[in-house]
Amino acid sequence: MNSVNNPQTARRPRAKLSGFVLIMAATATAGIASYIVTWLVPNQIGFAGFAVFASFWSFLYLVVGTLGGIQQEVTRATTPIETAAGGRASRARNFGLVSGLLVFLVIVGSAPLWVASVFPADGWNLVWPLACGAAAYVMVAVLAGSLYGASQWVSVAFMIAVDAVLRLVAVGVVLVWTHDVVALAWAVAIPFPVTLVVLWPFIRRAIVGRTQLDVGYLALTWNVSRTMVAAASTGVMVSGFPLLLGLTSAGESSELLGLFILTITLTRAPLIIVAMSLQSYFLIMFRDIGDSFWKRFLSIQSLILGTAAVLAGVGWLIGPAVFGFLFPEQLQPEGWFIAVLVFSSALVGALCVSAPAVLARSQHFVYTAGWVIAAAVTLVALLMPLDFTQRTCLALVAGPVAGLLIHGIYLALSPRSHEPSAHP
Repeated sequence: MNSVNNPQTARRPRAKLSGFVLIMAATATAGIASYIVTWLVPNQIGFAGFAVFASFWSFLYLVVGTLGGIQQEVTRATTPIETAAGGRASRARNFGLVSGLLVFLVIVGSAPLWVASVFPADGWNLVWPLACGAAAYVMVAVLAGSLYGASQWVSVAFMIAVDAVLRLVAVGVVLVWTHDVVALAWAVAIPFPVTLVVLWPFIRRAIVGRTQLDVGYLALTWNVSRTMVAAASTGVMVSGFPLLLGLTSAGESSELLGLFILTITLTRAPLIIVAMSLQSYFLIMFRDIGDSFWKRFLSIQSLILGTAAVLAGVGWLIGPAVFGFLFPEQLQPEGWFIAVLVFSSALVGALCVSAPAVLARSQHFVYTAGWVIAAAVTLVALLMPLDFTQRTCLALVAGPVAGLLIHGIYLALSPRSHEPSAHP
């Protein structure tokens, strides 16, 4: 039954400001923790070793990013209810458990087809942490989506922050004893299930029996399949980009590839991490915003682009010096290259705003099309016969521009009647 027509499941007022502040604070904590990991690992194991570690990290987060489509759809479909429905099974939970098992089986079952090319040195030793981490993340995505849909901002914030801090602690502890990439891979994967175990006793009361989905299993599966395609495309341009860069740059030295991956990760992270972590928040905001959609939408986009312009200038001027301080006696990136990377991150950030704006109108096809075209353009650019630096910059910029055009054209041409409206 539609929640608008059912008083028991009507949308409750949402404390947008407090939710935004909490999510931003948690994102800042997670970003700092991730930055420390990114600084710590290459300093301890070198750029060549970091290239291997980064390939695992990139692959894991490419899969995790794809599975993030589950969180997006669960967020959209979750309706808070005032009273628990006695004896009713949680569709979200059941869907998550089955999906997690399938993810594990698909990764392990398909590994013989790609393990030799993706993990040539460590092989199956890296497949197991990849499969376990990805499978556990499915339940993280389902729980986070349910919490977002119910506006349980404190619980969402704790999930974001605790996961990242646990990962930092795990990586730090492993580095004290060993520089083995396999051990580091397990340190990256284990925080997904541990976060669930640690936080569940504190958040279960806020979520169990207090939400329901507005679709059944078949519709949920169909919608998730489309949001996952879009999320996979996001992963191609963000978390999976270092992996793809390595696969399309076999002739480059490990040190240069490690430098590029590290520079891309460090310079693009601030804007992209914030924008991606806020996608579910933006989805809820645009779904309930009413007539002020365009004012809010354009204000956010202007803030992203303005911030990027300032950061790009700063990166051009002092980026190489900062990089040299953090990673002494290593290869150094040029200032203009850092500026391009920062600007490209703003384009991805803008796409992370336009996408939930489209999905909030339940336009799954347009939402997916924007991301897929962006990913396709990124891949084509990486395969072009250009200089390593040129094709890297082209791929990072052209992809998100293509996706923004798709979403922007739809939003500009769609009738006013299709805009998100506030629920009574």
